[in-house]
Amino acid sequence: MSTTDHTTVRGPGTGHRARADYTGGVYGSMLAASVVIGAGTLGSFPRLELVLLLLLTGVAFWIAHVHAQLFGARLAQQPLDRHVVFHACREEWPIVKAAVPPAAAVAVSPLLDLDVQGALWLALSVAVAGQVGWSVAAARRAGASWRLVAGTAAVNLLIGLLIISFKVFLKH
Repeated sequence: MSTTDHTTVRGPGTGHRARADYTGGVYGSMLAASVVIGAGTLGSFPRLELVLLLLLTGVAFWIAHVHAQLFGARLAQQPLDRHVVFHACREEWPIVKAAVPPAAAVAVSPLLDLDVQGALWLALSVAVAGQVGWSVAAARRAGASWRLVAGTAAVNLLIGLLIISFKVFLKH
């Protein structure tokens, strides 16, 4: 599913399209978790460096996704005007938003008296929670049943646990 997909919500008295795709948020959360794992395997580093790495990686991938969307629009023969560019930027913004909570977790980790490893685990946990949260928000916004919401939450939690297992494997 691309970050430009939309879901049509049909229910009593509805028949309109609803913005229900939070793929960028799920993707951005997975990206943030991967950055934390990669940084954690390199040894000790300043926390500010990880905060900046998380945020700047989110911005870099946001730019790449906006470029891909605009390039795709260009291939579809749509004229590129400021509205199309603004729309692409807004559609992909959840990638950046998803990097903020893990970065904030690293930033506040000294206040929680966490060492560098504790900060990494906190950031990784926040990223996985974000991944699950974005998927639940997408499912709810799309009007999914509670069963489907629980299913997508479970799948994203399993993916998050798989990412966490990579950290455990890389550390040992």
